[in-house]
Amino acid sequence: MNITLIILLVIGLFILLSSFFTVKQQTSVIIERFGRFHSVRQSGLQLKIPLIDRVAGRVNLKIQQLDVIIETKTKDNVFVKLKVSVQFMVIKETVYDAFYKLEYAHDQITSYVFDVVRAEVPKLKLDDVFERKDDIAIAVKSELNEAMTTYGYTIINTLVTDIDPDIQVKNAMNRINAADREKTVAEFEAEASRIRIVAKAKAEAESKRLQGQGIADQRREIARGLVESVDVLNRVGINSQEASALIVVTQHYDTLQAIGADTNSNLILLPNSPQAGSDMLNNMVASFTASNMVGESMKKGNRKAKAKTEPTIIPIKDKEENDEDEETEE
Repeated sequence: MNITLIILLVIGLFILLSSFFTVKQQTSVIIERFGRFHSVRQSGLQLKIPLIDRVAGRVNLKIQQLDVIIETKTKDNVFVKLKVSVQFMVIKETVYDAFYKLEYAHDQITSYVFDVVRAEVPKLKLDDVFERKDDIAIAVKSELNEAMTTYGYTIINTLVTDIDPDIQVKNAMNRINAADREKTVAEFEAEASRIRIVAKAKAEAESKRLQGQGIADQRREIARGLVESVDVLNRVGINSQEASALIVVTQHYDTLQAIGADTNSNLILLPNSPQAGSDMLNNMVASFTASNMVGESMKKGNRKAKAKTEPTIIPIKDKEENDEDEETEE
């Protein structure tokens, strides 16, 4: 009797304990009674009738992610692989539909993603696929929302996370990009070279201008100094020709002295002799004399030519006097 009582107590305790069960957070439990849907239990401690009610299943209410890899062809006949990430969850109020209407939710979502992507991508060229991947994701989300809401699911977001064309296509695209960048580099280098050449030309032009201005100032000062030297020599009784000759000879020997003082000079010396100075002086005197004679002859020639071209004017009064003299002689 005691053993039977103990057995009954143990069975009763087991049945009592099996009546209680817990449901985790963000989870719903489906309770069936005699194989028929009875209720949906949410998180917390729950009670069911032993041997009559049973837990048919648990539904996850968290946001889930499904990654779908699709290979398709673009408008320009390039095969690409796209990775589409779908974030979805079961609607809390429609747990019944999610549990009883759809058995393999992942397969259903994958099918819809394949259908939409293979309908949208062939309309686009490869470059447009990269640029308009958000449009593809929006199209997938719209189609999935419309289809999966019936089964108690909502689509949180869809993302095109990867676009992977064929390796040869990627290499060609990289070569095109590299060539385009090399072209840009060449253009910038050519522009920089042009700027350097222009700047160098401007600097040389400015240098030549300043150098010419310096030479002109130097010659002006030399001429002024020569004028002053000639004036000084004239005051002591030396005429202009002799003074010019003396200055030239002095500059000649000053030049020879300057050349001899510079050991690193690259000048090429022409044949020279001790009488070179006197020869140059004689040549200068002869040239001055010849130029003076030519100048005098040109002046005389100009006066004669002017005299021939001027007409002879006879005053009217003188003409009347000549007529009277002729009558008196008659």
